[in-house]
Amino acid sequence: MKITGIETYLVDVGTRNLCFVEVYTDEGLTGIGEAYSVGPDQATAETINYFAEWLRGMDPLDIEGIWQKLYLGSRFPGGSVVNSAISGIDQALWDLKGKAFGVPVYQLLGGRCRERIRVYQNPGGRTPAETAENAQRLVEEYGFTAIKTNPLPPDVHQLPWLKALAAVERKLALLREALGEEIDIALDPHAQLLEPAKAVDLCQVVAPFRPLFVEEPLRPENMEAMAGVRAKARVPIATGEMLYTKWEFRDLLRLQAVDIIQPDVCCCGGLTEIKKIAALAEAEYVTIAPHNPMGPLATAVNAQFVATVPNFLILEYTLDVAPPRSELVQEPYRMVDGYLELPNKPGLGIELNHAYFEKHPYKPWHRSFRYKPDGSMGFI
Repeated sequence: MKITGIETYLVDVGTRNLCFVEVYTDEGLTGIGEAYSVGPDQATAETINYFAEWLRGMDPLDIEGIWQKLYLGSRFPGGSVVNSAISGIDQALWDLKGKAFGVPVYQLLGGRCRERIRVYQNPGGRTPAETAENAQRLVEEYGFTAIKTNPLPPDVHQLPWLKALAAVERKLALLREALGEEIDIALDPHAQLLEPAKAVDLCQVVAPFRPLFVEEPLRPENMEAMAGVRAKARVPIATGEMLYTKWEFRDLLRLQAVDIIQPDVCCCGGLTEIKKIAALAEAEYVTIAPHNPMGPLATAVNAQFVATVPNFLILEYTLDVAPPRSELVQEPYRMVDGYLELPNKPGLGIELNHAYFEKHPYKPWHRSFRYKPDGSMGFI
């Protein structure tokens, strides 16, 4: 069997674009994957198309060899665009291989060590009260056992720090009162802080409410600074969504800068690489809670992966019960009582809905820009 081509699909879902990948072979088998829309999304798609010429004629079952060719053949270590392109292709190859052998991908990764996948969702909400109300609805209607929210007020860049911390404390008190002690609350300040002292302040304020973790209390570039925050914090620290490959995670783990790693299978190097990253973390007694804000295909990839991971904690998830997410694939994974169910179908057990793609082509987008009172950029 030989690779004959690769197609990419940039699909608008209203708030961003999703980048899907499909690998074709001379025997009619295809595999699908999802690359992270890191922006500029067209650059990711073009990188995948560029790599397609490297892979034409290769055996798609030689996944490790293909990964090495893409990564080392790029000469310089890849950043977000190159590693996202590699990740989407890699996922598609695992899907194709599962189909070729008639087994789910988790069987190729070593087999299951759990039967279902615990997930959490961000309830959203413009105010703390609305966040609490949305969270209660998620628990009552769908059985979620955990949620994640930004503890910082939306106008944090415009507020004095003490006032911002007071708002954090009020929000956490309201959420804990609404959800009780049975529901885990994870916190994600979205890497908006630069000063380690402020990150420590934040962790001290939320500690009495026993969060499941505090995600990226600092920007992630300075791992030594993150290690300093972790040493002083009385809460579990999570990070990793903006790190790529086992080499970056090795540095993070060596510094003992984290309790929970959050690699994203759509940009860290794909299934081939994330399995190695998880093993590194397991040896350091660090758990894994994969970053997963993308589409239902990415959810399927993550579910197949974490089914095989002993040190798995919980998976980020967005409900796939309504458009546009429910229309991106032919049959999203089912969630029951706060857990994803694993299908027994070959490969990833999910197929793309190309009809949706044709009606919702790429649209330019970027993350919102935030500014401080003096006009300088706020960190996001």
